[in-house]
Amino acid sequence: MDERRARFERIWWDCASAVAAYVRRRAPADAVEDAVAETFLVAWRRLDRVPGEPLPWLYGVARRTLANQRRSQARRAALTTRLRLELPAVATDLGDERILDALGALTERDRELLTLVAWEGLTCAEAAIALGSSPVACRVRLHRARRRLAVALDHAAPRLGTTPKEAR
Repeated sequence: MDERRARFERIWWDCASAVAAYVRRRAPADAVEDAVAETFLVAWRRLDRVPGEPLPWLYGVARRTLANQRRSQARRAALTTRLRLELPAVATDLGDERILDALGALTERDRELLTLVAWEGLTCAEAAIALGSSPVACRVRLHRARRRLAVALDHAAPRLGTTPKEAR
């Protein structure tokens, strides 16, 4: 283990600043630290695969990490858009963070159902198959989850300086 750790530390000290510079040229400032950390986490996990000259390999890992971050951001934006379509009366004046905060306030079960329908574009019957429930139970759960999301969005409204009814 000491040999493994020593090798990783050498790679870190030799390459971290170059990887960070590579990422800084390709990503927003707020994404750099996470991308570099993820790159070196991959290096640690796959240390036996890191070649003798690690920098080009690390650049490849960083490139894929940044691509994953971009895909994640695109999925998040798509989710926000779909949630706005699902709840246009409540969500019109709320920012993306408010919608995501409200979604985050729900149970995992409610989030999963809402995202299957709003993000993945499944019908209620298709979501029922994915969740292992009946279509009728899924419709009831979806109705309740939407109602809970609307309540969570109402609670987000006062932080914007409006009352819940004004946010509608």
